[in-house]
Amino acid sequence: MTDTPPSGRSKPSMADVAAHAGVALGTVSNTLNNPEKVREATRRKVLSSIAELGFVRNDAARSLAAGNSTSVGLVLADLGNSFFVDIARGAERALRRHKMDVLIVNSDVDPDREVHNLELLDRSRVAGIILAPLDTALAKSPHPENRTTPTVLVNFESPSLAYPGVTVDERHGGALAASHLIALGRRRLLFVGGPRFLTAVNQRWEGAEQATAAHPESTIEILETRGVNIRHGRDAGRQILTRGAGTYDAIVAASDLVAIGLIQILNEVPGFSVPGDIAITGYDNNHFASESAIPISTVSQPGEEMGAVAADLLLERIAHPGARARSVTLEPRLLPRTSTLGEMWRRD
Repeated sequence: MTDTPPSGRSKPSMADVAAHAGVALGTVSNTLNNPEKVREATRRKVLSSIAELGFVRNDAARSLAAGNSTSVGLVLADLGNSFFVDIARGAERALRRHKMDVLIVNSDVDPDREVHNLELLDRSRVAGIILAPLDTALAKSPHPENRTTPTVLVNFESPSLAYPGVTVDERHGGALAASHLIALGRRRLLFVGGPRFLTAVNQRWEGAEQATAAHPESTIEILETRGVNIRHGRDAGRQILTRGAGTYDAIVAASDLVAIGLIQILNEVPGFSVPGDIAITGYDNNHFASESAIPISTVSQPGEEMGAVAADLLLERIAHPGARARSVTLEPRLLPRTSTLGEMWRRD
């Protein structure tokens, strides 16, 4: 037994109390919520450990069990990306069935704002938090800053599997895009996106690379960008033109926004066209991807389903805080459009 919580955690958990007292996690829960079910000697041992460790009970989960807390916090990485809007819609729909409200906060791709949002929701004593994190040390830590509130990750897997989460198979998504281009007869592929330390971008590149390796007649290179927005795609488009407009005949873009930026630059070249000379796929299925001047073939992530699954995982976590965290992986799908199919594709 130990008299202090594990390294890196400023607030002890129920698991710490259980370990300190030498009892099961359920015994700690009963001591707090159903003391009549616990023998007096055991109850005193647990209360002594609570006092020694300075444990503060999670009133959010307790209030939900009593039917008092009806709010869940949803921290999104970027509401400017319709993928995260879809996640919010799916989570809200699932939680509404349980008569729960969703408080949505936007991190706006700002790590400091993300930490502030988590602290704000933690102080607000919400019943739980669904976190779509930025790819930072916070997301990769086994103990995020909002330690006292039941938390589920969406669009990111906890490296230590300490928290439940729902993700999409990003490598499969990258492979879908590359395989689609190769099936159309494209042979000189380029992956455009970055930075590589972003988990999703790197996994999409790995998938595209693996799929291309299965076709010896095809090659793929990578052009790393500093981000995945339109301006990064435009910058990449200019770099591609310095290499010669015919150097590549297909591009796997790491996002729809990058794809749009690329098309804006490449389609300006006289006598050069998308997809006639170069086919381009995007990623995410942003709502405007199908409405752009050249509708973009994209890899679609099931955002609404991810939000709904995350909500279910959170309800499980609140009801059974000591249960082993489980992770759910969903499959993306390819949506071919004009940017690869040309006139073969028609709007609905």
